[in-house]
Amino acid sequence: MQALPFALLAMILYLGAASWQGLALVRRVPPRPALVRGVGMAALLCHALVIAAMMREADGLWLGLSASAAMLSAVITAVLLGGSLVKPIINAATALFPLAAATLLLAVGLPAPARDSGLTPGIALHVISSTLAFAVLAIAAVQAVLVGLQNQALRHHHIRGLVQALPPLTTMERVLFELIWAGMLLLTLSIASGFVFLDNLFAQHLAHKTILSLAAWVLFAILLAGRHFRGWRGLRAVRWTLGGTLLLLLAYFGSKFVLEIIFQRS
Repeated sequence: MQALPFALLAMILYLGAASWQGLALVRRVPPRPALVRGVGMAALLCHALVIAAMMREADGLWLGLSASAAMLSAVITAVLLGGSLVKPIINAATALFPLAAATLLLAVGLPAPARDSGLTPGIALHVISSTLAFAVLAIAAVQAVLVGLQNQALRHHHIRGLVQALPPLTTMERVLFELIWAGMLLLTLSIASGFVFLDNLFAQHLAHKTILSLAAWVLFAILLAGRHFRGWRGLRAVRWTLGGTLLLLLAYFGSKFVLEIIFQRS
């Protein structure tokens, strides 16, 4: 099974769904969440077939920067599509679907070699919880950007366009903090399982991931405490959310980028 045709089809579907949702946000087309969700599901299926095909060609677990990005974007898409059935978060597809398409382009262009996974049940728990934590918090980051744009528009009395297309600001902020709470629980499980099941989280090849993940956990914890005790909201919540997500992004992909792209080592 060739990965390239499925990758191209997935990219087209992702970009088509994101374009429709983006146009709906600026009120150029009517909102069609079911359509966006359906096209997104079709793209995710093709995305999964790409991952399966490349793992088969590699004859093993497909790792590295391109593989990690492609797999993580598939999880983010799945969480977004599932979550959109119960929460108004489908607008995040405007940013996350093109990113998923970009990771597929990266995966096809920069295939990674297969390596022995060495997964035990404990390490699998750590990997799964880490992946889900990043997926939920990535959606929260896009939600935060939308909250920020909505907040700025209302401050300047711009009540048309984006403001009309989004749910009320109070609803958007409530969903943002629900996502952060869910992401924090998963991140806590990830860090705790890492300390329990990994030999040394502060070993040379893991130290930066551990430190950055702990720093992100502290940022999100401060944000949630500030929300509970001081009523933090608006642009302050947006900045803290984006800061925490950026730290996680560096934790998950920083070393892979340096080793594989800059130093060209696997």
